[in-house]
Amino acid sequence: MGFRTDISERQRRFGDELRRLRNTAGLSAAEIGDVLGMKGPAVSHTEAGRLGLNLERLTLWLDTCAVNDAEYRAGLVAMCRSNGKGWWSEYRAHVVSEALDLAEFEASSASIGSYQTHLIPGLLQTKAYSEVILEYAEKKAEFRRRRQQLITAENAPPFHAVIHEAALHMMYGGPAVMRGQLSHLIEMALLPHVTIQILPFDCTVYASTDTAFVLMHGPHSRLDTVLLENPHGPTFLGDPEGVATFRRKFDRLKGMALPPLDAAAPGPSPAFRDSWGMIQHVRYRLLGR
Repeated sequence: MGFRTDISERQRRFGDELRRLRNTAGLSAAEIGDVLGMKGPAVSHTEAGRLGLNLERLTLWLDTCAVNDAEYRAGLVAMCRSNGKGWWSEYRAHVVSEALDLAEFEASSASIGSYQTHLIPGLLQTKAYSEVILEYAEKKAEFRRRRQQLITAENAPPFHAVIHEAALHMMYGGPAVMRGQLSHLIEMALLPHVTIQILPFDCTVYASTDTAFVLMHGPHSRLDTVLLENPHGPTFLGDPEGVATFRRKFDRLKGMALPPLDAAAPGPSPAFRDSWGMIQHVRYRLLGR
């Protein structure tokens, strides 16, 4: 089998997991290669995502490294068996590879957390808002709308968004677009699997992060993935310590943000300051603009 020239983030992450397991077991590439019937260089290429691995060899790899966690093993088997194809494949010529990788990770996520500072999370954007953000690139906007179908699907994963109040005040597209966007947030917050919290301007505790990120929970916590939205482009993070740091950050942000809307309640109490009230307040201010 030839080397892959276009390595997806899933394939890269799968190789990283194999490398971590081998290193934890104290084995060299040559040593585990002897067990699998592979030469050391082939093991290295597999760990770099350039070569695939069949299920028989994956089982041997996991057994040799004493991996006994059934959920973790099942998650690695799913990553190994996946061909990476999905609805996103048809957009390969229209969006960057990181967008394709994000869609693939979202599709297999058990739950998703998102923190945004100046934008509404992509999965919660209206058509008009996303078109402005994407500078009216038709295929990119269409790709985002396809991603958003994940939220309204029958077996949609739980989605929790913490949005800085600044994002509510940005006038992307003008007042009418923002009114529609804020109304959409209220509608989406009523879905039982969607939680939206606003981090207010007057929060007196430092959030310890200025970087927008998405935390995607895999079938096992060891397979969680973080997408960092940097100025130079999105970056995926999968090492356990790094992911754990962002789990703690997200928990801290949830604790600092205003309480979310309780979908079971008939409506917010005027005396109770919550995320619903904040969104409504900003929306009403836009009615006269």
